[in-house]
Formats: sequence, structure tokens, C-alpha cells
Amino acid sequence: MSEFTSTIRTIEWKDTFSRMIDQTKFPEHFEYIDIKTGDSMFDAIRTMIVRGAPAIGIAGAHGIVLYAQEGINQFDNRQDFVNWLIEKAQYMKTSRPTAVNLMWACQKQIDIIKNSTSDKAGIIEELKQNAIKLENEDIEINRKIGDYGAEVVPKGATILTHCNAGALATVGYGTALGVVRSAFAKDNTVQVFADETRPRQQGARITTLELTMDGIPVTLITDGMCSYFMKKGMIDMVCVGADRIAANGDTANKIGTYTVAIAAKYHNIPFYVAAPLSTIDTSIKTGDDIIIEERSHDEVTMINGKPICAKGVNVINPGFDVTPNELITGIITEKGILRPDYRKSIQEVFKN
Repeated sequence: MSEFTSTIRTIEWKDTFSRMIDQTKFPEHFEYIDIKTGDSMFDAIRTMIVRGAPAIGIAGAHGIVLYAQEGINQFDNRQDFVNWLIEKAQYMKTSRPTAVNLMWACQKQIDIIKNSTSDKAGIIEELKQNAIKLENEDIEINRKIGDYGAEVVPKGATILTHCNAGALATVGYGTALGVVRSAFAKDNTVQVFADETRPRQQGARITTLELTMDGIPVTLITDGMCSYFMKKGMIDMVCVGADRIAANGDTANKIGTYTVAIAAKYHNIPFYVAAPLSTIDTSIKTGDDIIIEERSHDEVTMINGKPICAKGVNVINPGFDVTPNELITGIITEKGILRPDYRKSIQEVFKN
């Protein structure tokens, strides 16, 4: 078992600060960074030092604890402290717009602030304990997702992934790569084809690193190659993560996922989404309501600080796209695999 699945956490609360792996340094460097202020956490989320929907949710929860620690001596009046802290928590939600886990975790902290009867120090302790609780639950949830997902992985399967939905996109273990890990534990002939995932190359930089460290066979391909390998019969299933899932099953994930889903449908290859229930946003009816983050043009025009295209060329850089529900074979959650009709199956899972 690799260090990713045993001793290393992507993000962890340490007494009075948050420690996380700096994912902007991969694959050249594997470094931790300590985040000690709320604004520093906001920037860490925004600049993708921490990334992946579940991981940034935990980061948001940590950030609210950091704000609380900063604010305790700024206010003599408890209610003034509470009002200020709620404003900061709402602000933390805006650090990135697409992944609903961020809003979900921040709202969990806001509920604690609003409902607490403790003094200022007591509120901070409650927020801290809840953040740690959410961390531990994330790993357990991912293991359940992995175990449910492993049930639909054919023996000897080659699984195509897009972006990184692994240990480094979560607190540990991973969602889509959690499925891979659980399947590989049962059948060591399982292997992965990883899309490089332009423009930030999370598949190349992060997914290949995780799987190599775990000893799981992985082959790196460019984003435009998936149809070629599907036609040749070299892909058995697709498994991706998610940043937000609408009430009808439409799923936002890293840009390029929609293209993979279309190709999988054409070639009759199962296309699964692996995500915790916290990624499902039942407040929005369809994927049309999902806000798509627009990111810096430099992500497209530069590689390692060097230009790769004509100076001044027009660029559009959406960070995510939405895969319509009719292209999704199943949504793998910690409570089982949801199937079409997704409106019904999603509604049902939240009743239980």
C-alpha cells in the first residue's frame, strides 16, 4: 500500500493551523505548506495549491477555523464576533465557484456558528472539531465509494480517467481513483489510461504520480486520444470524479469530460461518475444552472512560464464542462450506485 493511502493526508488540521500538500509543485517537488490565516486559505483554494472538490471543501472548513482564531481578540462582544465570522465564512465560499463541496462544508461551519451557545473560544473549538470530523468522514466515504465502484469493474479492465479524482483531490484515497484502488486490490490485472487533462495537466502531473506510487499500472495519453483507443477496444470503462451534480444527474467536471462521455457513448463503453453525496446539489434542477469557472488565459498560452502560441491570441479557458445525464451509466456514491432516472434515484438517496 502506498503512502498516499496510508500515512499521507492531502490536508490535515494541526492544532492551530492547516497543513496541506502544495499541488502546484508536482511532479518536481512533493512539499507541505502550512496555512495559518483565513485569507491565506482563500488564496490557496483560488490558486489551486489545494484542488479537487472534496479537498477544497475541507480547506474551506479549515479556513473558517482560521478566521475564527484571528477574530477572537478583535471583538469584545460575542455577537459582533459571530456576525463577522459568518461574513468571513460566506466570503470563503466564493474562493472558487463551481465545486459545491466548498459551499457545503462552509455551510456546515456556518450552521455551527449560528447554533452554538458557547463563548467565542467554545465556538472555535466546535468549528475545529467539526473540521476534523469532516476530514475523517471524507476518507471513509471514499473507501465506500471505492468498494461500490469495484463491483462494476470487469476483470482485467482498463479504466480511462480524466483529471485527478484521487487521494490528492480528497483528504485521502480518492473517488474515481478510489474505485481503481479498490478494484486493483481485488484484481491486480486492472490498469488505467490517464488523460493528461489540459490545460493544467492534472492527469499527467498528479494521477500518474499517485498510481505509480501505488504500483497500479498506468498509461498516459493526451486528451485527444481517447476515441482512438476506444475504437481499438482498449478501454473497458470510464470513471471520473465530479465538482457538482445537479438534481437530474447532469455533472460538472474538469473541462474535457463531456468529450470523453460522448466518445464512450458512441463506443458503448460504460461511463461512471464517482462522487460523495456532498457533491450533489439538489437546489439546482439541471446542469444549465451550474456556474462554470473561467480561469486565467496563461494556463492555456504558457507551459512552465514559456509561451506556446502567438502573442496576443484570443483565449477562452473554462475550467469545467457539464456532462448531460443521459451519457452517464451510473453515479457511484457512498450509499451505492445511482442509476437513471437520476431525478428519482437522487431524490430517493437523500430520503434515506
